[in-house]
Amino acid sequence: MYRNSGTTWGRRQFIIGGMRNVYTPSELNREVRLHLEAGFPRLWVEGEISNLARPASGHLYFTLKDEKAQLRCALFRSQARGLTFRPENGQLVQVRGRLGLYEPRGEYQMIADTLEASGEGRLRASFEALKQALEQEGLFRAEHKRPLPRAPRRIAVITSPTGAVIRDILHVLGRRWPLASVRLYPVPVQGQEAPPAIVRALAAANRHGWAQTIILARGGGSLEDLWAFNDETVARAIHASTLPVVSAVGHETDVSISDFVADVRAPTPSAAAELASPDRAVLRRGFGSALDQLQRRMTARLQARGQRLDELSERLRGQHPARRLGTQREQVLALEGRLHTSARRLVAAQQQRLAPVDTRLRGALRNLLPRRREALAALGRTLHAVSPLPTLDRGYSVTLNADSGETLRSVSELEPGQTIVTRLADGRAWSMVDRLCREPRPDAMKDR
Repeated sequence: MYRNSGTTWGRRQFIIGGMRNVYTPSELNREVRLHLEAGFPRLWVEGEISNLARPASGHLYFTLKDEKAQLRCALFRSQARGLTFRPENGQLVQVRGRLGLYEPRGEYQMIADTLEASGEGRLRASFEALKQALEQEGLFRAEHKRPLPRAPRRIAVITSPTGAVIRDILHVLGRRWPLASVRLYPVPVQGQEAPPAIVRALAAANRHGWAQTIILARGGGSLEDLWAFNDETVARAIHASTLPVVSAVGHETDVSISDFVADVRAPTPSAAAELASPDRAVLRRGFGSALDQLQRRMTARLQARGQRLDELSERLRGQHPARRLGTQREQVLALEGRLHTSARRLVAAQQQRLAPVDTRLRGALRNLLPRRREALAALGRTLHAVSPLPTLDRGYSVTLNADSGETLRSVSELEPGQTIVTRLADGRAWSMVDRLCREPRPDAMKDR
């Protein structure tokens, strides 16, 4: 028989004939650690990170789990510095390392030397890398966001032609804003062919110039299912669109690169249709409220104008036109009387001033007229003496040019056929020159 006493801990005892090997916990943990390290070379394990701890030492401690079990892991600071992504709880990762045992606590664990994203975790890391690059490039900036039209009449929808997404969008638009026309640009929304198809649809919607806004939509799914909307070419096509884009990818908790680049992000396709269109019921209520407000304002204004009219009517009755006309007539009569009085006074004063002048003028005329008459008579006698009229009375005449009325003094001023006027004592006679005969003047013959 083996008898256990207080001095037997820490050593092995062998009993012949039913002998057994007895370990202390430290001895057993050491042996198990040696067997684990020798029996398992470096290996890869895939699982989801949980219970992640980042102490000040820089080491990472976490649990790697699947649906049925879990494995404690440690990644020391020297290896953690080389990670290309930041591990988070819930990420699916692949861990390479060696198995070991932490002897003080007897805990089985994996000492990791490499940690890589796996599956959705790898996609999540790629998502974060692309998001950071595009954000640094400025594709997410608010100044690039374009406002949606308030009441669009033409909406382009880029989504799968089958499924609930397009039906939900059409149902919401038909209920909220039936005035809008919808043009579908059918594309696959999953798989390798989805990104280039989405890029072509965005370019076509902009090139056609028919739509006023674009809805880019897809139903829910895993990160891998939604990966076409995390494609860089799709993000750049959304950024290059001249039309505002509403991104509605997945469910409310799903976030894609397209959501960050788009002008507006909607949590669901139905919400995208609501954001892209006004609610006619709300508009009707708004119009009704505006109409009520307009009516109240018009009523208040009419009441104010009515009160003003009443005040003016009272003032008008206090100043009746007949009364005002009578007052003005009295004023006119008084002014007329003053005008007549002033005119009479002015005339009398002018008459008094003009009386001496009139007297002097009359005296001057009486003295001047006889002298003027005598001078005029002398001028008449002189004029009569030199006037041809007395000569005409003695049988002489004066010949004039019929056209100019000038006196003709020589036959050299005449031509045969010319009309002339002869002035006689009692009138004039018109005649035509038949022929001319120049005769010597008596004073010329006397000179000879």
